Amino acid sequence: MHILIVTDAWPPQVNGVVRTLQTTGAKLRERGHKVSYITPEGRRNWPMPGYAEIELSFPGARKIGLEIDAMKPDCIHIATEGPLGWAARRACLRRKIPFTTSFHTRFAEYAAARVPIPGVASFFWSILRRFHKHSQAVMTPSLTVSKVCEEHGFTNVKTWTRGVDHSIFKLWDRDYWNLPKPTMVLSGRVIIDKNIEAFLKLDLPGTKIIVGDGPDRKMLEAKYPNAVFTGYLRETTYARALASADVFVFPSHTDTFGLVMIEAMACGTPVAAFNVSSPIDVVEQNVTGALNADLGIAITQALTLDRAKVHAAAQKFTWERTAEMFEAWLVPVKWPLPLIKDTIQPEPIHTR
Repeated sequence: MHILIVTDAWPPQVNGVVRTLQTTGAKLRERGHKVSYITPEGRRNWPMPGYAEIELSFPGARKIGLEIDAMKPDCIHIATEGPLGWAARRACLRRKIPFTTSFHTRFAEYAAARVPIPGVASFFWSILRRFHKHSQAVMTPSLTVSKVCEEHGFTNVKTWTRGVDHSIFKLWDRDYWNLPKPTMVLSGRVIIDKNIEAFLKLDLPGTKIIVGDGPDRKMLEAKYPNAVFTGYLRETTYARALASADVFVFPSHTDTFGLVMIEAMACGTPVAAFNVSSPIDVVEQNVTGALNADLGIAITQALTLDRAKVHAAAQKFTWERTAEMFEAWLVPVKWPLPLIKDTIQPEPIHTR
């Protein structure tokens, strides 16, 4: 098949969504498919307000529709709810083309945390519900997130889990960090939405290490001078850093999966996290990590786990399986399309 993936998340962004879409595409090609992308790359882009690292493109539905017409893909997947995603959705609805979507980020919770005004979360859930309304399959990264989406009125919800490149994330020599032990690593976007301060403010022996970058890095560096902030680490360097850590800390309450957790586990490093959605779906309690309402207790418990067992249990997460699941939920497009005038009316937004 010729599979088209439309995404606002693309390099130079560094995050789990980009890694998932790139790696899934590579594995689909290995399975014999042709994979094309519509991304911000090569377009006029504007930095996202408050997060300049993310650049957004606003091409409009007509332009995206013409690109779809030229490609004539067999399946269309709209991966993100950004401007490219909305334009592709509109173009597909105009043409009566079926499409699938994916739900990666709990924007409603992030918005409510940033703007603590009553009704903010409900408003954003209504926007997300509208975006995914006509999707033939809303792919979510875990069963827990699938249930959350269904509770908010989503339909056609399917589970599309994540994988690990086990040729990179493996049992490396543990010689990367030369810092007081235990070494406690957190990686990802350095943004307060990730609840990073819940980790940084803990009074624990050892060294707290933050791998990654983001709009709140300078603020957190100034506030917690004893923590080590490395910026982004690439590929094998990052894997070696994970393998050398004594524990991987994941304090987020709002992530939908947390790809970084299974990458750490594949390196033999146990995970410490709150007992909330995403860690509940990813971490096997007292085998690959420790979950607790008290993050300090979770860290202490995780440090006692057998690293060989952590590594072994993580082998079930593969990108091959991720690509198989993605392929299974796709819906075919029948070309040529009938010449039907756009009759899609604006959809009202209903909060719940």
